[in-house]
Amino acid sequence: MTVLVTGGAGYLGSVLCAELVQRGWTVRVLDNLSYGRSARESLVTRSGIEFVEGDVRDAATVSDALKDIAAVVHLAAIVGDPACSHAPELARSVNLDASRQLIRLAAEHSVKRFVFASTCSNYGRMRETSHPATEDHELHPLSLYAETKVAIEQELLNISDVKCVSTVLRFATLYGLSPRMRFDLTVNEFVLRMLVDAALVVYGEQFWRPYVHVRDAATAIAMVLDAAPEVVAGQVFNVGDTAENYRKSDLIEIIRRRTGPADIRFVPKQEDPRDYRVSFERIRSRLGYSIAQRVPDGVDEVASAIESHVLSDFGNSSYYNVAQQS
Repeated sequence: MTVLVTGGAGYLGSVLCAELVQRGWTVRVLDNLSYGRSARESLVTRSGIEFVEGDVRDAATVSDALKDIAAVVHLAAIVGDPACSHAPELARSVNLDASRQLIRLAAEHSVKRFVFASTCSNYGRMRETSHPATEDHELHPLSLYAETKVAIEQELLNISDVKCVSTVLRFATLYGLSPRMRFDLTVNEFVLRMLVDAALVVYGEQFWRPYVHVRDAATAIAMVLDAAPEVVAGQVFNVGDTAENYRKSDLIEIIRRRTGPADIRFVPKQEDPRDYRVSFERIRSRLGYSIAQRVPDGVDEVASAIESHVLSDFGNSSYYNVAQQS
């Protein structure tokens, strides 16, 4: 069975492709390599992975990539609030128009499974965080990024095509090592700044977010693809672990124990609308999903890679979805 992974050379995609090959899938990657070619090199050397360099917005390219495909994992997107705010028209073109086109073309090619990568950011700001949000919680998208994800979720789940099993995965904020490494994700960024700069400015330390290791996120996708159709058809799953909801201040304390002292400056930010704790009981109970890494594990992993110089040149634009100010 062959699965098409759009955005397969990205932060999550490059980890996912390796996981799927290990599980016996043949993988076709569609990626335009907009964040560099580092992850491509780790993919093309693996048996069972075919790489197509192309833009998910191009209908002819997508149609060719869908030939003989049994399942689609749609990761390709302008990811994150800052990246979407930086280039809103591009974000709408990729996250909305290209996603709609992909769904239509997948149906024309009789694709049997469609997994859509969404985000827990869809929950926005919860009035009460003492009760974690389930998948049935009201969605309150407060950014262009979340708005595009909610729109495609709704369109995908409203399709009545019984021939294709569609599933939405709302991911917690990712962290950990990847062939296409990112240092604009909270845990990874905090480790870098506290270890290398011994200084960090933190905005809105009181707000809640859930976190999940990138390898555990990849495992969730693989489990959905391997699950019986009746278990995942038309379903939404939050991806993470309920115990892994943290405030930024909590993360600082975890990271400080690994990296040592750092000059931390907290900047009050009451206007940040995103504040959410999330429940991950559904994916645990229905799929038997459990995480293998927790935030302290990821902190140690990233810190060790920095200390051993596996990662360096931290100003390199490939580490960030929006170019850093010099």
